[in-house]
Amino acid sequence: MHEYNIQAGGGSVMVWGMFSWHDLGPLIRVEQHLNSTTYLSITVDQLHPIMLMAYPNADGFFQPDNAPGHGARIVQEWFQEHEGDFILLRWPPQSPDLNPTEHFWDEVKRAIRQLVPQPSNLTELDSAIHQAWCQIPHITFQHLVESMPRRIATVLKAKGGPTKY
Repeated sequence: MHEYNIQAGGGSVMVWGMFSWHDLGPLIRVEQHLNSTTYLSITVDQLHPIMLMAYPNADGFFQPDNAPGHGARIVQEWFQEHEGDFILLRWPPQSPDLNPTEHFWDEVKRAIRQLVPQPSNLTELDSAIHQAWCQIPHITFQHLVESMPRRIATVLKAKGGPTKY
């Protein structure tokens, strides 16, 4: 899961998305500021039903990023109430090396940068983000998920310091 801001023509589009080894999840345009209430609403309406459907044995992992709203008390309480539905991975602060989502968004950004002409307004930008999202090959997000054991081992070996990821 991640929210993503990209700018064009003086504005930006914020989206929330998720992926797993199996497939892409929805890409949701966030119209308002992404605070804890908005994030909780997306978690309840989007994330939770997908996790229940994709992982009926409660063996799915969910990795939120460390955005401030994600750690809010109401969000943490919701995750505690639903801890039997999936495994919540906790990440240390300042740990982009462990987050495969950052690399996924790099793929989206690269695809948008290659567009000719570039999006010139928010409608075009929103469309370009959704198009790039849908065109990411399955192998890309499968490799990102499969890289997690290596990422974790590398970060542990670097004792929390920077890595090649």
